[in-house]
Amino acid sequence: MSTRTPAPAAAGPREHARRTLTGRQDAVIGLSHALHADPELAYEEHRAARRIADLVEGAGFDVTRGAYGLPTAFRATAGAGELVVGICAEYDALPGIGHACGHNVNGAAAVAAALALAPLADDLGITVALLGTPAEEAGGGKVDLLNAGAFDDVAAAMMVHAAPQDAVGMSSLAISSLDVAYTGVTAHAAAMPHRGVNAADALMIAQVAIAAHRQQMIPGAVVSGVVTSAGEAANVIPGRATATYDCRAGTSEELAALKARIRACFEAGALATGAELALETVGNDYADLRQDLAMGEAYRAAAQALGRTVPASDRGLRGGSTDMGNVSHLVPTIHPMIGYDCGDAIMHNPEFTRYGTTAAADRAVLDGGLAMAWTAIELATDGAQRRRLLAQVAGRRP
Repeated sequence: MSTRTPAPAAAGPREHARRTLTGRQDAVIGLSHALHADPELAYEEHRAARRIADLVEGAGFDVTRGAYGLPTAFRATAGAGELVVGICAEYDALPGIGHACGHNVNGAAAVAAALALAPLADDLGITVALLGTPAEEAGGGKVDLLNAGAFDDVAAAMMVHAAPQDAVGMSSLAISSLDVAYTGVTAHAAAMPHRGVNAADALMIAQVAIAAHRQQMIPGAVVSGVVTSAGEAANVIPGRATATYDCRAGTSEELAALKARIRACFEAGALATGAELALETVGNDYADLRQDLAMGEAYRAAAQALGRTVPASDRGLRGGSTDMGNVSHLVPTIHPMIGYDCGDAIMHNPEFTRYGTTAAADRAVLDGGLAMAWTAIELATDGAQRRRLLAQVAGRRP
């Protein structure tokens, strides 16, 4: 009888992904910290995109920089399987408060998932497509990529988003951003006020009209804005006034109806004062987020296996707005929240920025990346899910 010790069984794909990521975790956490320390605004994320592209290219990915006509976008692929898993990396920051939405965590977690999956791609019959998606905070880079065909071959799209707690299945509001400008006629406010056309009054009337309309807004709709200029001297009739407004609603259809009514409010200001109105949509409109239930449950199971507490899917819970919503209308998508301790801070607050490189945030990067990798493995190896996703891709082809 042989006394030789049996060789250990080969690790399954999930354990293989874990080991791969463990070997890369210093680079991934270093990336998160580097992004956090060097925030760049929408469409200006040149250093962030270069950092990520350099890292994954060094790991063997085939990288296209400046992809789809956007200088700060990229596409990095590994494997050549028919099931294309699109992992979206965000890395833009907010003016003045840096990564107060945690996009350094989002981007690094996407990289972690891609690195963990790459050695398994061919065995799983997948193509790992890491998509660098600029300008989520303003402009909507994913919409640009979507329009350029970046998601045409993607069977499943995923990312995680930094947050105070974990969540799956939540939706988001559709949003449209508006730049408003009234042009009037300046005049001396005491000697010749009758010769002036008051642009600030036009904006004030529009604001009153919007306030009056709030009672009749579709439930869940939100209109918010700031006045960016409205004159410089009390003794001069303001000849120009400007503002920026966001309109949000539960669906893209509801958003269109809301925008029409808010546009009428701004037109009322022009009509009442005689000022000229210029109203311009800023960037791309964001659609509401529609998360794929089966993918969400696979992610939830993976995250819980890593020791995280993830409540059951709640489609009634709404977040802010994201250009991942537009992707979700074409491709089965998940956008779970990956939580970490941030005290009492909330996203888009300077205090939230401070927590972006803590040990808890670093753990969120690794857990979010590995949970996405395990989700992709589940989709690739579950015959029914694989067939469903590939059938949807085939159905989108002309």
